[in-house]
Amino acid sequence: MKVAIGQDSHKFDFNNQDKKLILGGVLFEGDPPLLGNSDADVILHSITNAVSGITGINILGKIADDLCENGIENSRLYLEEALKYLDNDIVHLSISIECKIPKIAPKTAELRTSIANILKIEESQIGITATTGDELTEVGKGNGIQVFTAITVN
Repeated sequence: MKVAIGQDSHKFDFNNQDKKLILGGVLFEGDPPLLGNSDADVILHSITNAVSGITGINILGKIADDLCENGIENSRLYLEEALKYLDNDIVHLSISIECKIPKIAPKTAELRTSIANILKIEESQIGITATTGDELTEVGKGNGIQVFTAITVN
């Protein structure tokens, strides 16, 4: 058994009217997008970093930057790249999301389905929690989203 933690955070890009907010591969209509050179899917980035914590291969860095330079901005592809190096079976994934907006609870089931499909695991192997952070940080004040992911593999 191995356990690793992944983290990522992005601030909102309130001025970008063209970009959409994508979290966990799910579109969140009507909410501001996140700032980043990719689609800035902070949930998939956090999962990618957790996988990198197991494999020791850092994807969100030079590899992802090179993919972006070649026009690949879909964070699902970064996670799929990280999974190429994972020789273990995913036992469980725990995702903790901090954000004031958007509301996560209404889309938890859709997020779980999307992430399970990407990882090729059962939805029951994924736990998702969310908190507003009670305005204690910039994220809690509504300026971005932060995600922590714990992954357990066998």
